[in-house]
Amino acid sequence: MVGRLEYPFDEALLKEVNRLVTEHTLAYRAPGSIAGEYTTEDMAAGDTMFGDHESLIARVPSLMASTERAVGDGQHPLIVAAKWHGYYEYLHPFRDGNGRTGRLLSNFLLLRAGHPLLIIELKDRSEYISALKQIRTEGSDEYLVAFFFKSAIERMESELAQKRKNSLPIVFF
Repeated sequence: MVGRLEYPFDEALLKEVNRLVTEHTLAYRAPGSIAGEYTTEDMAAGDTMFGDHESLIARVPSLMASTERAVGDGQHPLIVAAKWHGYYEYLHPFRDGNGRTGRLLSNFLLLRAGHPLLIIELKDRSEYISALKQIRTEGSDEYLVAFFFKSAIERMESELAQKRKNSLPIVFF
């Protein structure tokens, strides 16, 4: 049996994660759609139109394979996860749950490399969305990579502060 973090980073994993995050919500949002299956129509989110869904979906196998190669080439896991996430969101291949699926699989990449989870807090949502939009407007993923690093550093600093607080000696009078 394959360990959970040893699953191949491929379309089967992508579709399974999307199925799991949308199986109880998709029927309400997009009647007739099937959880874990690619969209059959062009997608939009907020003020972003993603383009021809068929040509975007056709790029998914290449994205998954190139990401797996980048992991094997020893690139920093935060950079790989951020770049994968940005390009995946650009493709927007599912009817619903693209953001959740993308964030979960970015964390899969990080966990597999022994890094902690990256949690995008509500206070950082607008910065996160802006970093994703920079990929479309400026053709650069540097903002998303920087956001991933900033978020990871802030989380580590917070956890270290909590650890220090919990480790203070108890003084008895």
